Amino acid sequence: MSGDRFERHRQPWTPDEVQKLHTLAKKGMALKAIAKALKRSEESTKDRAKADGLSIAKLR
Repeated sequence: MSGDRFERHRQPWTPDEVQKLHTLAKKGMALKAIAKALKRSEESTKDRAKADGLSIAKLR
């Protein structure tokens, strides 16, 4: 087991987190960076962004 697990597993999104997600996505940050900033998995971050109609920049 790695020490890199997410403590926020299955936690509901707070309004502050949603606000931060929107801000970072609008700045064009990559999914990995946004997920790390929010301390959430990339999958969770991507799903939330999709639910909110946000597009997240892909790293190339």
